[in-house]
Amino acid sequence: MAQQSTETDWVSRFADEVIAEAERRAPGKVTSGASAPVVVCASGLSPSGPIHLGNLREVMTPHLVADEIRRRGYEVRHLISWDDYDRYRKVPNGVPGVDDSWAEHIGKPLTAVPAPAGSAYPNWAEHFKAAMSEALAELGVEYDGISQTDQYTAGVYREQILHAMKHRADIDAILGQYRTKKAPAKKSQKPVDEAELEAAEGSGAAAEDDGSGGSAGYFPYKPYCGQCEKDLTTVTSYDDESTELSYTCTECGFGETVRLSEFNRGKLVWKVDWPMRWAYEGVIFEPSGVDHSSPGSSFVVGGQIVRQIFDGDQPIGPMYAFVGISGMAKMSSSRGGVPTPGDALKIMEAPLLRWLYARRKPNQSFKIAFDQEIQRLYDEWDKLEAKVADGSALPADAAAYARAARTAAGELPRTPRPLPYRTLASVADITAGHDEQTLRILGELDPDNPVTSLDETRPRLAKAEYWINTQVPAEQRTIVRDEPDEELLGTLDEQSRGSLRLLLDGLDEHWSLDGLTTLVYGVPKVQAGLEPDAKPTPELKVAQRAFFALLYNLLVGRDTGPRLPTLLLAVGADRVRKLLGG
Repeated sequence: MAQQSTETDWVSRFADEVIAEAERRAPGKVTSGASAPVVVCASGLSPSGPIHLGNLREVMTPHLVADEIRRRGYEVRHLISWDDYDRYRKVPNGVPGVDDSWAEHIGKPLTAVPAPAGSAYPNWAEHFKAAMSEALAELGVEYDGISQTDQYTAGVYREQILHAMKHRADIDAILGQYRTKKAPAKKSQKPVDEAELEAAEGSGAAAEDDGSGGSAGYFPYKPYCGQCEKDLTTVTSYDDESTELSYTCTECGFGETVRLSEFNRGKLVWKVDWPMRWAYEGVIFEPSGVDHSSPGSSFVVGGQIVRQIFDGDQPIGPMYAFVGISGMAKMSSSRGGVPTPGDALKIMEAPLLRWLYARRKPNQSFKIAFDQEIQRLYDEWDKLEAKVADGSALPADAAAYARAARTAAGELPRTPRPLPYRTLASVADITAGHDEQTLRILGELDPDNPVTSLDETRPRLAKAEYWINTQVPAEQRTIVRDEPDEELLGTLDEQSRGSLRLLLDGLDEHWSLDGLTTLVYGVPKVQAGLEPDAKPTPELKVAQRAFFALLYNLLVGRDTGPRLPTLLLAVGADRVRKLLGG
């Protein structure tokens, strides 16, 4: 057996539990190099619209656990069930190429709904699956995707469907224990099946949640109509021996009798479908949103159904907490402004995004920054990388870093020379993406080890440029003055003119990022009769702030801006002298 990790992070602890459970279920078969993996982790995603960063936790939690198990030498399978045979419930807001006419498809399987206008994909589900698949590839997530449309329409679950119909009274009895129990709604980012949302509201279409409500009795199976393709159907009779099933459609009035042993146009209702799949796939680990922990929820009810009906085991299922967003500007590609993993990967490198999910336990909420906070996050990440390199990082922090930077398959792509994100953003802001200017400035940051090609700084530079161009409001962008502010220069007192002279006199000697940092912080100290490296006092800090505000006003016409050393490098020594009256 592979050596188990001694790390104390949450991923290792879940990996320990999952391996122990796999060994309990299949004694002696959970070995390194096994031909048929018995360690199965699972996720479920509904491509009913843009799949957002909250949904990503549904994938990253089992991915990190599966990857840890894989690192230990075990064969492991991470399934992602694309719930693309679910019904199209509503027309989402703000999706390009979609208008109110898509409402006519409500009730059809997601794979039977047209893709948004202009899409290169054949249907609604494939359109939204594609964007998520691309993001998961960039994030290094290794998985086996399963289309539930393919599974159901190919008759893969036929035996399980017939078994559920045969035991419909037993399922009904289990569900009956919860039908009158109502728990307070909890915020979740795992899409609850649309039928489940409707379940507590009555009968008719609402009965889709658990199959109850029809006068002919309870049925855990819902056919899609043979004429209008919608699931607004009611099963009117079923014969266990012949498997003849009759239904009528409340939408178009169509009705027919089919043999369920040969019929592939329908699915089990959600609260039966999920536990059926646990048993069918042998799932050992699958997380879910906090709403699934309430009485009567899919996970709680599913635990009874998988054991009592399908003779299977409920997976280890941690509940994951909310993922928030800090500041969004132009997120037009996502429904209602809720950003997707693809949106996040445009402004941050994959290891950083992985790290945000790896460093927090599933039950801890966190935010993903699209505003100025992203610069602090990158600073924190870079400091952690330095600590890992010199061996001073705490074990759990080092483990989170390792899970973010690489998978069992190898290192994720990284920026060869990862300059500070805030520096790159400032340069991108000032140069408006002009490559020649950008290379000049970056080459002057460290004259002893200059950047000689922008490729050294990519993809981080590209992420910072995209962030500046899409997330920073126009009024906060930096526009360097064309001409000196003669009026302001003419009103300066001797103290202020003296500070500018000290700065200008030191430019050539200090022309690097570190040198200019020393210079701009040192000018007020020298004016106060102190050494340039003296520790600042409260009075000195006041003088520094006043000096910085003066420089910003003379250079960019406002009190604040990018870090001054970066700004000075970007403007260039000659232009700085001109604007400061030198």
